[in-house]
Amino acid sequence: MTRIASVSRETKETSVQLCLNLDGSGKAAVNTGVGFFDHLLESFAYHAMFDLEVETTGDLHVDEHHTVEDTALVLGSALAEALGDRVGIQRFGDAVVPMDESVGRAAVDVGGRPHAVIDLGFTTERIGQLGTQMIPHALEALARTSGMTLHLEATGANDHHIAEAAFKALARALRSAVSIDPRRDGVPSTKGSV
Repeated sequence: MTRIASVSRETKETSVQLCLNLDGSGKAAVNTGVGFFDHLLESFAYHAMFDLEVETTGDLHVDEHHTVEDTALVLGSALAEALGDRVGIQRFGDAVVPMDESVGRAAVDVGGRPHAVIDLGFTTERIGQLGTQMIPHALEALARTSGMTLHLEATGANDHHIAEAAFKALARALRSAVSIDPRRDGVPSTKGSV
């Protein structure tokens, strides 16, 4: 079974080309024009063991909002497409990831029910070129288009570490949730469908 998806999105504001392989080795080639967002996505791919290629051009002369949001929307769509009918997956995953003084906690359900509860304790307005308010916004967009329930929180004293701990925790939780359960031959739901 191949769990690879290539998704693109073209608007007047952005152009996003993205390829995701759920059964990869953690290789990432990410270029959104927003350096810290690239860093978070590369870390996400590495710790999820997903192969991820992203090429986004956007209206960065305005700000980073459309670029970051549309990239997250496309990543979520690719995740949903790569999961397909979701037969045989673990479905649920959780992780706690420390990063120096910070810690990220994630719990996910990739069973097709989009919802996000995100609590990130940022104290500054920006990390590099990325506005901190865009980070939960991007994660909500990812949850919506992937059909994922996401509970994610991170605390700490350094906003860079908080963001990174959050993305690493999400990555580790998703790595578990999308993995194939050798004992399951159907969908992971007592309803018989997800």
